[in-house]
Amino acid sequence: MIHPTAIIHPSAQIDPTVEIGPYVIIDGPVQIAAGCRIESHAQIVGRVVIGEQCVIGRAAMIGTDPQDLGFKPSTESSVIMGPRNVIREHVTIHRGSAVGSATRLGEGNFLMVGVHLAHDVQMGDKNILANCCMLAGHIHLGSNTFIGGGAVFHQFIRIGDSCVIQGNGSFGKDIPHFSSAMRTNRITGLNIVGLRRQGFTAEQRASIKDLFHLLFCSGKNHTQALAAARERDWPEPASRLLAFASVPSKRGICPWRGEVDTE
Repeated sequence: MIHPTAIIHPSAQIDPTVEIGPYVIIDGPVQIAAGCRIESHAQIVGRVVIGEQCVIGRAAMIGTDPQDLGFKPSTESSVIMGPRNVIREHVTIHRGSAVGSATRLGEGNFLMVGVHLAHDVQMGDKNILANCCMLAGHIHLGSNTFIGGGAVFHQFIRIGDSCVIQGNGSFGKDIPHFSSAMRTNRITGLNIVGLRRQGFTAEQRASIKDLFHLLFCSGKNHTQALAAARERDWPEPASRLLAFASVPSKRGICPWRGEVDTE
């Protein structure tokens, strides 16, 4: 199961069922769980934990140092990856930037060719990132979100659950749950098709639509919109959208671009 050209550090802990291809380098106290496949020329270095049934594609680089001029290579940090993630060719995932920190992936994510996750990214479950997406440091990405190829994201922002984001977009502000986003920091509406495919009921979609309209399309400023929204009781998952909007990052939330309802 291990190609003779692979180089594996003696401190690595690798389940006997793991397949390791030609010229793979596993350097340091790496932990790889059962059923994983590490394809040729991949490098996994340092304190990396990989869950069951993951695929690490050709020439992927997992656990390398952050691209931070102030980073000290002696810092003990890690990459922690849940089960059933697919990491395709030439993906780079950097380790955390502070002592004890980690870049984390949940389960069932699909990172296509050339995706980059910088240090301290926190990712949920079942996201799809198309080719050459780039997430800068400390970004929080929820679950069930699709990101088109070549989209780029500024450090410290948040990307919500069940979003759809246009390829080649550029984002430096938060993207709320359930949103459709495009171009530069632009929300264009709700990810209605995605919500249907993910099993949201008609009642759930209606409450999300009402809250989204109130928060982003009513012509109120952010404080006014939040105050108006808090006057009502919102069912889950709309309440999750309200919670997201209530604690924006320092960079703020992407605005909705369209006609404002002044009624």
